[in-house]
This record gives sequence, C-alpha cells and structure tokens, in this order.
Amino acid sequence: MPFLKSIRFDWKKAKGRNTFPFNIPTIRGLKEIELGSDITFFVGENGSGKSTLLEAIASKCGFTSMGGGPNTLLKADLLETTLEDIITLSWLPKVKNGFFLRAETFYDFASYIDQLEKEDPGRAYEPYGGKSLHQQSHGEAFLSLFLNRFNYKGLYLLDEPEAALSPQRQLAFLGVINQLMASGKAQFIIATHSPILLAYPGAVIFNFDQTPMGTIEYENTDHFFITRQFLNDRESFFKELFNGE
Repeated sequence: MPFLKSIRFDWKKAKGRNTFPFNIPTIRGLKEIELGSDITFFVGENGSGKSTLLEAIASKCGFTSMGGGPNTLLKADLLETTLEDIITLSWLPKVKNGFFLRAETFYDFASYIDQLEKEDPGRAYEPYGGKSLHQQSHGEAFLSLFLNRFNYKGLYLLDEPEAALSPQRQLAFLGVINQLMASGKAQFIIATHSPILLAYPGAVIFNFDQTPMGTIEYENTDHFFITRQFLNDRESFFKELFNGE
C-alpha cells in the first residue's frame, strides 16, 4: 500500500484564485486526490498542470524544485506562490527519503553532483553508479540513477523520465520499478507521455485533460489510442497530416 495516501487542497489559502497556478482548470476546485496504488501516473497535454502539481508535492516533501533528494542543496529560482501553499500530504507511515527527477533540469543536477565530488572525492558518485552522470549517455545516466539511487524506502516523483529513454530502456525501467515495488520500498508518482510506462499493471492513471481531473483506464488514454491507431494505419495519419485529407 502507498505511504502517501492522499493530497488535500485548502483553497482558502490560495492567493489569487484567478492567477497561476490556482487557475489551472483541471486542478481548480479539487478537494482531495486519493492515491490507492504504489504507482500513480499523471497524464495530459503540456500545460495541463501535471508537472505543476508534481513539483508542489516535491516541494512539500522537502525536495528542491531542480531535482534531487531531501538533502540536495541545488538552488533554483522559485515562484513566490505555488500549489505547495495550499496542499497537505497525508501519510501512513511518513517516509522522509525519496527523489524528485525533472528531465528538463537533469543536466543541472548532474553538474551539482560533479561539484560535490570535487569537494569530497570518492563519495558523491557512489549513489550514482560510481562515476559522473555527465560521463554517461543521457539514457545511461537515467538508468544509473534509477538502479543506484532508488534503493531507499521512499517516495519517488518523476517528471517525464522517458525523455532520455529509448523504448527498450523504458522497458528496462519498468523492470526496475517492479523490483522496487516487490520489495515494498517505493511509491512512485510519474508525470509521463509514454504509452509504454503507462501500461504498468495495477497503476492508477489521473487524466489532466479532463475537468476536473480524474482517473482514466489505460486503454482510454489518448496516449494508448493514438499510438495504436498510428501503428495500425500510419499511412492514413500521413495523408491527413501532409495533404489535409
């Protein structure tokens, strides 16, 4: 069962209900999100609010918005007002470990680890496979992070981890998730566009393309439907895209 049970919203604390991020249609007015699975996916188009909510959860857990764990001191320019101000996390039991991965700031995080290694040689790289994340390909660095850093009982928040992973490596990542889930050590909340990752058995999917946001079955997501239609009849897609037919 998940450690983080629910996310509650107190809209009385919102400073400017008609300003970002409080005016995001799929989130505005939500009272509570119950997390009934050890693995939860957020799906939706860019700008739908999934990454904004994930970042708020990370900040509430004490993770820097640039990515990392609770002891990461990587600085970032933060918005003065975020969803963190109005959410409360309900735990049973409370866990303090975990990690927040943002694909778009991973370069900065890898550089931060390099700087720590310079300051204290032989220690900073140990949780990341023993060498600089910059000395590996993007996909290798992600998998190295998953295999070596995700070994503590904790909450793992991932924002578009598929950005650096080929389809084959996405499948390998699902294997990593399965091992951690079997050990009872991990809970995942993942914002993704990947139909491969979304297929993980038993996952709960929240759809940020509906208002208000709610759960959706895998086969009903646009990610599954469009991918299947494209693979089954890509010529029709090309005709419509290129010729307007």
